[in-house]
Amino acid sequence: MVIFARMIDRETIDRIYAAADIVEVISDYVTLKRKGVNYQACCPFHNEKTPSFVVSPSKGLYKCFGCGKGGNAVTFVMEHESITYPEALKVVAKKYNIEVHEKEMTEEDVRRNDNRESMFTLNSWVAEYFANYLHQSSEGMSVGMTYFRQQRGFSDATIKKFGLGMCPSEWGKMTQDALTAGYKEEFLLSTGLSLKRESDGKLFDRFRERVMFPVHNISGRIVAFGGRTLRTDKSVAKYQNSPESEIYSKKNELYGLFFAKKAIQQHDFAIMVEGYTDVISMHQSGVENVVASSGTSLTTEQIRLLGRFTKNITVIYDGDSAGIHASLRGIDMILKEGMNVRTVLLPPEDDPDSFARSHSASEVQAYIAENAENFITFKAKLLLRDAADDPVKRSAVVTDMVQSIAQIPDNIQRSMFIKECARLMDVDENLIVGEVARKRIMSFGDKEAEEFIRRQQQLGRQSYAGSQGGQPTASEENNQRIGKTPIGSTIDTLEREIMQYLLKYGDSSFDLKEGRNIVSMNVAALIFEELDVDGLQLANTTYEEILAVYRRAMSEGRMPSMPELVNHPNPEVCNAAIEILTSDDNYVESALWEQKEVHTSTESEMLSNGVPKVLMLFKTKILSERIRALEAELNREGLSDEQESEIMQQLTACNRAKVLMAKRLQRLVI
Repeated sequence: MVIFARMIDRETIDRIYAAADIVEVISDYVTLKRKGVNYQACCPFHNEKTPSFVVSPSKGLYKCFGCGKGGNAVTFVMEHESITYPEALKVVAKKYNIEVHEKEMTEEDVRRNDNRESMFTLNSWVAEYFANYLHQSSEGMSVGMTYFRQQRGFSDATIKKFGLGMCPSEWGKMTQDALTAGYKEEFLLSTGLSLKRESDGKLFDRFRERVMFPVHNISGRIVAFGGRTLRTDKSVAKYQNSPESEIYSKKNELYGLFFAKKAIQQHDFAIMVEGYTDVISMHQSGVENVVASSGTSLTTEQIRLLGRFTKNITVIYDGDSAGIHASLRGIDMILKEGMNVRTVLLPPEDDPDSFARSHSASEVQAYIAENAENFITFKAKLLLRDAADDPVKRSAVVTDMVQSIAQIPDNIQRSMFIKECARLMDVDENLIVGEVARKRIMSFGDKEAEEFIRRQQQLGRQSYAGSQGGQPTASEENNQRIGKTPIGSTIDTLEREIMQYLLKYGDSSFDLKEGRNIVSMNVAALIFEELDVDGLQLANTTYEEILAVYRRAMSEGRMPSMPELVNHPNPEVCNAAIEILTSDDNYVESALWEQKEVHTSTESEMLSNGVPKVLMLFKTKILSERIRALEAELNREGLSDEQESEIMQQLTACNRAKVLMAKRLQRLVI
């Protein structure tokens, strides 16, 4: 077995970045057209007719002003190929004939990497073993192939594409053959391929006498298996899946995503089904933008993984599915992540597997297009049908609908669904608005409701201004967006605004009144001073890494350069920096990257109010969380008098500090 125990050194990474011409690299994937000093194309990450994807050779960056994705040459390859950062570095290095030097890892790195690579290697061997057994053994041909070909209607090409196989019925045959081939018992157990009998310590096959479905991760490596029994014995579970391991976490994987990701990007929507055979049959019919959660409850991690390729999800339900109600919670989770959800109900006699087998790709696509409806409408019709004319049940339906609408983070979209819900329910729209606001206060805290109300009021003011013929300038808009943080903002929102000030205005100064004196403050210096005096860290680890870049540069008496941020070895730092640096400004055609940061005549005033205010809000929020934690601790049973007294002292100190901060904040707001 090949074990990798080395990692790419920093010097090699620097050479790769120095050699990489971003126009050359991206031109391998996209046709670029020169536009002034920059290049443009239709974005490869989302469907569009008007080019909004811009490449700046002078800055070494790309940015799509449609979908928001941006980065450098290496992160483009990483995003486009859906590969890891080290793998992307090697792809770019190969293009420029750069020899990749790797350095020894720490003992812990070596151990962990050895284990992971050994498990991947074993899974790959076992997948091939199952496939060979399916095609070459008499049991595989007579049992496994009969099931796949005749009962499921899979072609040989489909069987090969998805790596389908079969585990022998003999008690421990696969395990013994793996041991004979040199694979260790340790990894047979850690991957869950083998189990150990307690009575005598002997190993046996977890998937004995089952047809096998390998589970690939996003880069195509096999992380787990699903096995389906062909026995009719009701005491035997129909499906058996690999357990969690160092290389497999079911909440982070979607079955079929490796095979579907290009089609998802091409069509800009993903179809969600339930099981392995649903995905495979849809692919075979020619509809390839399909994934499944493989019978497990949908997770936030799976939704975010899918969100890398599209924001649009269509969920297909069986025609006679009894589990629709149970799956509605999963849809709420999709809404919460800001995704657009549509639903399709198949004819009563069908599930995705049977429907795909009995229809052509064009027929499946046409049915989806004609029958897909937004989730809110679908849910309302479903629940109202069950409620009939019962007023109590209809009231419960309204509550249920409010729960779903409250999950939607986008204010405008939420407002549209409120209108639709009020119409379907024949309920006063203002009532729905109030209930949604209350639900958001309960679920997310009053900060979200306050933000929603503030934005609604702002939209109203903008609408009024528009009706009067007044349009804010780009500079005015920028100063409205940054520096107008609402009092109830989340920690996440506050941390982002702190980073906006740091990255966009870090080297700027402003006048700050301290008592009777006016002192000149540097934005970056004030941010670090306020964070360090109370020993505060940002919850967002990527932002913390950006702060570290600033600390290193400022210790040398300078501000960090753009390459230090956008060519950072951590792609998350690169993406976050680019997203913040390119946000909030108006970019047009060839001027997209030439336009400088917006500096207006009122910049100093904006900074003198905004920077101290956001820092005070951040500190107040941290303090409030500390107070809540202490209050919860105070209510814990079994506290001694000494412990209770100590907590009370801490609470008193925290509340006193909060009052002082509130006074400072009030002065800033006024």
